[in-house]
Amino acid sequence: MKECKTGLVLEGGAMRGLFSAGVMDVLLEHNVTFDGAIGSSAGAAFGCNYKSKQIGRAIRYNKRFAGDKRYCSVSSLLKTGNLYNAEFCYDTIPNELDLFDYETYQKNPMEFWVVVSDVNTGSAVYKKLKSCCKKDFEWMRASASMPLASKIVKVDGFELLDGGMTDSIPLRKFQSLGYEKNIVILTQPRGFIKKKVSLMWLMAIALHKYPEAVRAMAQRHIMYNEQTDYVFEQEKLGKVLVLCPEEPLGISRTEKNPDELQRVYDLGKSVALQNIERIKSFVE
Repeated sequence: MKECKTGLVLEGGAMRGLFSAGVMDVLLEHNVTFDGAIGSSAGAAFGCNYKSKQIGRAIRYNKRFAGDKRYCSVSSLLKTGNLYNAEFCYDTIPNELDLFDYETYQKNPMEFWVVVSDVNTGSAVYKKLKSCCKKDFEWMRASASMPLASKIVKVDGFELLDGGMTDSIPLRKFQSLGYEKNIVILTQPRGFIKKKVSLMWLMAIALHKYPEAVRAMAQRHIMYNEQTDYVFEQEKLGKVLVLCPEEPLGISRTEKNPDELQRVYDLGKSVALQNIERIKSFVE
């Protein structure tokens, strides 16, 4: 019997998130369970498959559709305002082309939380997704809606964008919810230092109606680097187990080459397999 609540904390990073997907599939294959999981951006979009226990789903549909204009394309950005087409990604795929297992998701007692950014306040908002209904998918989409590449998502009275803007690695939030032992999956290697957003001037123009969102993006590198410091401090205290790539993954945020997607996914699987006994011991 577990002595305390265990959690899985998932960083984003667009297609770097397939590293996390590889890790999660190994955890599923070895029947590693958590009391809850929380994801930001790609961590949210791919992490839902952990609660639905769909091994291989994230890598499968990304390899199948990454080169499909309906999935991610400049034409989608021009036509809809979203680089990743909202209807295709969050309706057509899960409901028609690569079915999402809603029944298993809803029966699984593990909580699943996503992080989004409120563009009016420049602060993080956290949402527990109970059913992955249409509205839940809107929250998930908001979490992965990158500035400059996505329209602001309006749901439940909020105006939202990418969770990584305000809480890239939501470990503190999960700890505040009572998750005392957490596995944190990072998509950057140890020692990585995030630099200031290079297109800040363009961000300021695109979000000029939302000064708090602009402020958050201007300070994002500071927030991120403080969070990674905290994660590794918690690791030293034995409260966290960190899984991350040994080197930069070297993959484009919008990578379309199936071989590259598979490479990053396989790296995640390799890291998980190398650490599987440590992982099992940690969550017991």
